Amino acid sequence: MTTPPPPPPSPAAPPPPATTGLAGQPPAISVRGLTKNYSGQRVVDQVSFDVPRGRVVGFLGPNGAGKSTTMRMIIGLTAPTAGEAQILGRPFARLDDPVHTVGSIVDGVEYHPGRRAIEELRVNATAVGIPRSRCDEVLELVGLEHAANKRVGAYSLGMRQRLGIAQAMLGDPQVLLLDEPANGLDPQGILWVRQFLRGLADEGRSILVSSHLINEVARLADDVIVIRQGRIVTEASVSELTAVAGGAAVTVTSRDDVRLQQALVERGAEVVPGTTGLTVRNLDADGIGEVALAAGIALRELRPITAELEDVFMELTAEGEIR
Repeated sequence: MTTPPPPPPSPAAPPPPATTGLAGQPPAISVRGLTKNYSGQRVVDQVSFDVPRGRVVGFLGPNGAGKSTTMRMIIGLTAPTAGEAQILGRPFARLDDPVHTVGSIVDGVEYHPGRRAIEELRVNATAVGIPRSRCDEVLELVGLEHAANKRVGAYSLGMRQRLGIAQAMLGDPQVLLLDEPANGLDPQGILWVRQFLRGLADEGRSILVSSHLINEVARLADDVIVIRQGRIVTEASVSELTAVAGGAAVTVTSRDDVRLQQALVERGAEVVPGTTGLTVRNLDADGIGEVALAAGIALRELRPITAELEDVFMELTAEGEIR
């Protein structure tokens, strides 16, 4: 019995050309139409997105959605069936200096348990022509200088994850691709990863990070890309995504909610009174403040209603037709 061919991709407009950043520079990562078939099964289907320079982009999706395969294609570990990925304007294979351009953790962190951490890094550094002194620098960078001569087999999971990040940083790269860097970490380790990656982005580096820790990504990432069944289902900033899912509503409480409600309705807002305060639509927080000021009503609380990123993710990746 022969395997049926993969279904054709859903009709869609052709992906836009790669956008440019400051001074006409290309994005840190540009993916256009990436597709991958395995044994007649399409696991990545016409994926296109950009990672701007100096941003942290969360790459989210259920297990088997195509995250790791996409990341492997970006750095040349897997050949695409169709499409192309570029890093700083070039395919990975054509980068002049890939070691100092891209750092990655894509296939997990595996080390020889009997080898010391500093030895592991020196082996990798020597293989790509990086000075041995850089190994000490990156261990200090990730807070493992005290355990440099400890055998990796005695490392905790959190220490091995830090060692993986140290390895990714050996070439002092401008672009990082990290597949589940906080996997299995305790809350302290997760906080460390968040602060470390945020600091790298603040230096101008660009980071694509996949994770199943949705709310942690919400604290770390500037933007998110959600993939399901090999296709991108949404791409937006974290604030845009959670605000839209929250219904673009604002909650407000004041010293005179009855009079404030009347003034807001006269301004054309939709107002729903609650047990504490008012829920307002069709008028943003600035507009509500202006109405309250004109009416001489003191406000006690004024804040947009947003959804949790985890709730948005669950809705976007629910079973059914991809929208």
